[in-house]
Amino acid sequence: MIPVESHKKPDQPNEADESNEDYDGPSTLDPKTGTSKSQRKRDSTALQKLGAALVELSDERLAKIDMTDALCAAVCDARSITKHEARRRQMQYIGKLMRSTDPQPIQAALDAIAGVSAVENARMHRLERLRLQLLENETVALAEIIAAHPGADLQQLRQLRRNALKEREQSKPPRAFRELFHVLRELQTQATEDTEDTENTENTENTENTENTENTEKRHS
Repeated sequence: MIPVESHKKPDQPNEADESNEDYDGPSTLDPKTGTSKSQRKRDSTALQKLGAALVELSDERLAKIDMTDALCAAVCDARSITKHEARRRQMQYIGKLMRSTDPQPIQAALDAIAGVSAVENARMHRLERLRLQLLENETVALAEIIAAHPGADLQQLRQLRRNALKEREQSKPPRAFRELFHVLRELQTQATEDTEDTENTENTENTENTENTENTEKRHS
């Protein structure tokens, strides 16, 4: 008896195998939004991370971000929660509130804050290098300071430098060393404010000139 060959095909891998965690079958699509279950999970995780970033902000920066009262209260409450499980539930609640909030303005505000922080860190590093340079080479450092800040009190800077060096030699607390940084930072802040005032004045004058020109043209038309 001749054996009959089986026409059964070998098992083929199913590209849409539902056992695959990345598979999103028709039954997983949200009927309202058309998004898959895995996409909704990714979106939820992203919103929770956004909420976590809000929790880490200072009160001053948090106050500058536009959000609902409920979300703001939830973020503030999360700061006072220390127990891991309770905090985890609070962060989930924040993520839930985030779903009914437009995340784009919040993300934009956080991106702006991150940019400001990077600029501020770079500014602090420059001041730190200038302070060290002042201790090591007074002539070069003072020349750089006076070029950038013509109104700087050089006598005060020299005195603070001498005191800082003496503190270092005698292993005393670095009071003058810290004060030197404070003075340099004040000079930098004042210079920034002066630049902003100048730019605002120029913008105001340009606006007034434009308005005057337009009014003149209207009268002659």
